[in-house]
Amino acid sequence: MSDSSSNPAIVAQSAVARLPRWALWSLCLAYVLPGLVGRSPWKADDMEAFGLMLHLAQSFGPESVSWFKPTLLGQPDPAAALLPYWLGAWALQIAPSRFPSPTSVHLAYAGLLGLTLVATWYGVYALARTPSAQPVTFAFGGEARPADYARAIADGGLLALIACLGLARLSHEATPALAQLAFSTLLFFALANLSRHRRAALISAALGMMGLALSGAPALALVLGLGGAILMALGSQQTTIPRARRIDIAWILLFCFITAATASTLGLWRWRVAYSHLFEVKAMARLLLWFTWPAWPLAVWTLWRWRHQLKNVVASPHLSLPLWFISVAITGTWLSGLSDRALLLVLPAMATLASFALPTLQRSVSAFIDWFTLLFFSAGALIIWVVWFSMQTGIPAQPAINVARLAPGFIPEFSWTLSIIALLATLFWALLVKWRAGRHRSALWKSMALPAGGATLCWLLVMTLWLPLIDFARSYAPLVYKVNSMMGETTCVHFHGLSRAQGAAFEYHGNLKLEPLTASSAPSSGVSCPWLIVDTQATGTLPKQTEMTRWKHHATVRRPSDNNEDIVLYRRSPEADLIKP
Repeated sequence: MSDSSSNPAIVAQSAVARLPRWALWSLCLAYVLPGLVGRSPWKADDMEAFGLMLHLAQSFGPESVSWFKPTLLGQPDPAAALLPYWLGAWALQIAPSRFPSPTSVHLAYAGLLGLTLVATWYGVYALARTPSAQPVTFAFGGEARPADYARAIADGGLLALIACLGLARLSHEATPALAQLAFSTLLFFALANLSRHRRAALISAALGMMGLALSGAPALALVLGLGGAILMALGSQQTTIPRARRIDIAWILLFCFITAATASTLGLWRWRVAYSHLFEVKAMARLLLWFTWPAWPLAVWTLWRWRHQLKNVVASPHLSLPLWFISVAITGTWLSGLSDRALLLVLPAMATLASFALPTLQRSVSAFIDWFTLLFFSAGALIIWVVWFSMQTGIPAQPAINVARLAPGFIPEFSWTLSIIALLATLFWALLVKWRAGRHRSALWKSMALPAGGATLCWLLVMTLWLPLIDFARSYAPLVYKVNSMMGETTCVHFHGLSRAQGAAFEYHGNLKLEPLTASSAPSSGVSCPWLIVDTQATGTLPKQTEMTRWKHHATVRRPSDNNEDIVLYRRSPEADLIKP
């Protein structure tokens, strides 16, 4: 147990009541499963990643694609990620033939999200078992037992992670960002458990670092792995680093060497520093405020209440390790152009730091969290239900009018299955609120029950009641179907200026064979498609690529719900066959 002079955690055994495992597992499943089935890949990273996976899964025959240098529309992947695409391609290859392709990929990536949640729980548990994190010893006994205390803290950390607003959408897309999140969390788990389960921790560290490198972040793997290992070794609270910890550092150094060598061999190093964003402090602050809510206020509270241990922070692994991961993730986000996908990696460490605020929260603060959460998520759920009811019945009229304006062409659908699931989720939310307002023994994780439950409720409602609308708004399918209906029966189409996501959408949804437009794209060249699709932003460079007399403007097609994404459709002129290339 810790000394009371620097430790603010005064916790009795009665305050570490165990969260029922069935309740925790049910919450995790309710968070992970919605959005896996019944939807297309979304714009734009989700669709681009799916296109690369599809190319790899079908990379047999004369048009095979290299698994070590995957390309889409003839362009290499700028993120230099391999393993995320391999996982998706393997999922496509082993899935039954009648199984929807996006669903098989989403199920594989649901495993990565599950790995993130499990690794976070066990990482927080290991840090809570360290001597500096344990609560104060009572004079006459009755303090929380170490294992029970660590379990309660881990439950709170997992609930805090699920409650983070920034996790919902990005963790349900099949992109390299989710793979990086899973492997960085696995590395976090490994470093937290170095002194407890050494062999399992070293194996996990090797997998985490190699997984990060193969997911497009080799530099992040080296910095997190080596820095974290040094911090954990220095946290032994001894004047010299023990021999076992020196051996652990040696192993991590070996993993760093192997990771760097692998990244160099496969050409995975990509340095993308966005210097123009380095001084956008306000934008970074806004992103942090909403993306990591509600974990960041609790993390700040942790630093304040445990401030005496910050004087020798390396001797407090439950503070130093999360702070290291947070600082590296925020720095990476800043250097990469304030990308929310890069900031995704901060959430497990932020939730870990937030969990150590729970033993120090005053009753008034806990009550404020409950009331704010109750109002925020109940209002969100009510809005989702009102808009859905308006789309189905037209009452009230204004929400349906707004939907028709924002998503022209969308036809509402009704599903008994999805409606019943949404109704049951809302009922469970009401029961959770009733339980939280009841008089029963307090538990450390109680303050995170409503935030996690509310975040899960709103995500589940959106992915059931609003799923057809969200899929229509974020999918390329409506655009592709509209263009296909104009072209009629055709399989060969020239393209110019399409993004990789747009190209993948036309190949998947339209079942089209896209041929790049070149100066020789004429009948005598052997590649002559009757149609040409061009992104509207690339029409200015089109005359440099082909003789415009060969093509006749046919239509300009706008993607529903997006005023900034048009496709210009050209048809080959009847006189084109008479023009010499």
